[in-house]
Amino acid sequence: MTNLFNPKSVKKHYRSTQLKFLNLTIENNELMSDNKSNLDIDKIIKHWIETSDNDFNTMLTLYNSKSFGWALFLGHISTEKLLKALYVKRFNEHAPFTHNLYRLAELIGLDLSDEHSDWLDQITSFNLNARYDDYKKEFLQLCTHEYTQIWIERIKTIQTWIKEML
Repeated sequence: MTNLFNPKSVKKHYRSTQLKFLNLTIENNELMSDNKSNLDIDKIIKHWIETSDNDFNTMLTLYNSKSFGWALFLGHISTEKLLKALYVKRFNEHAPFTHNLYRLAELIGLDLSDEHSDWLDQITSFNLNARYDDYKKEFLQLCTHEYTQIWIERIKTIQTWIKEML
């Protein structure tokens, strides 16, 4: 069982989830396949949505335990997975290897308001700021209860919008 109060455990759990997905695609002879007909699109989409939902719930648990920086990091990851599910649904191919939410939305062809564009850029920054020591200290100081609460609400709004397209 993953200790959700320990950031190292959360990272390990995330990596484990990613490896399970890679194993899923390797088992089905799908990884990096040029032949789109070999892809089990429904299975891939389902995986992205389920792991996004799990990461979203982990985000809420981290928020409730006052691990605000890691909560926002998981908010990014869960949003990224939904965008990747939408990409797979639209194009019947694996999603590109990027963590940039705005770029994923752009590749999907989403019509973004300026506000949603700004939100995606800011949520993407949570990925970098939580992971890299150069940014982490300043980021953690920024992540107050109120700041995190605002961004969790925005993440919920973005994710609801994405799920309506899935």
